[in-house]
Amino acid sequence: MQHLLLHTIEHAFEDSLKMLPFLFLAYLLIEWLERNHGERIERALAGGGRWGFVPGAALGCVPQCGFSALAANLYASRVITPGALLAVFVATSDEAIPLLAAAPGMWGALPLLIVGKIVAGIAGGFLLDVPLRKVLPAGLYGGYAGRAADIDCHEEHEEHSGVFLAALRHTAEIFVFILLFSFAIGFLFELIGEETITGFLTGMGIFQPMAAALVGLVPNCAASVLLAQLYAQGAISFGSLFAGLCAGAGIGLAVLWRVNPSWKQNLFMTGILWGGGSLCGIVLQFLPL
Repeated sequence: MQHLLLHTIEHAFEDSLKMLPFLFLAYLLIEWLERNHGERIERALAGGGRWGFVPGAALGCVPQCGFSALAANLYASRVITPGALLAVFVATSDEAIPLLAAAPGMWGALPLLIVGKIVAGIAGGFLLDVPLRKVLPAGLYGGYAGRAADIDCHEEHEEHSGVFLAALRHTAEIFVFILLFSFAIGFLFELIGEETITGFLTGMGIFQPMAAALVGLVPNCAASVLLAQLYAQGAISFGSLFAGLCAGAGIGLAVLWRVNPSWKQNLFMTGILWGGGSLCGIVLQFLPL
């Protein structure tokens, strides 16, 4: 058992260390975007009106959790529609994008993942804001009231440190997550057997994306890290990764439940995220990807 632990720790460190340079460059770019264009991006989201799901899906794909939290606040303040909120949530990938970008072997899946989530966000937002708006009760629909209220929902960023230090801190935090998950997954694979675990997950069929979508609902970046690691290990399919990341909105879902007083609206949005993410993942299961 001691040999197994040491072997797993060694492999976890080797695999994780290879990602560090790419991970740091990714977070360096993210920090620069947040500090130099953050307010402009927020204004674009709040000014979208009835068609806010279009900029919402585009902005949601930026790999960080601040926009999903911002969108939840704007929705609770009736500044954006539920379709715009859904588009941001669906397009959000939290830590998965920089994590996959840090692994050159995963670069082929990145464009499909990003474009697919933007398309899914726009499609879901359109369905919710155009045809379903006339069907859903006003109390369940919520959101945009026809005018943007004077509200300052700008998230406070870590401005007291430089871009390089902030990127380094974020890289170190996520590196710890990656290392822990790499160890846990590697230990299970060594203990139980890679073929046994992969066979079990593959045998779940359409239930695999549904289970991944449940994992994605966890309002923590650990969920996206776990999904990305499982996909990189070949334990789950691209459809399951897509399902989990479509359902995952980072901390946005937790913020929504905290700031929006209607539990019916919050439960409705949570159900759509899980159902929509599961459906997308199941469809992708049958495509030759």
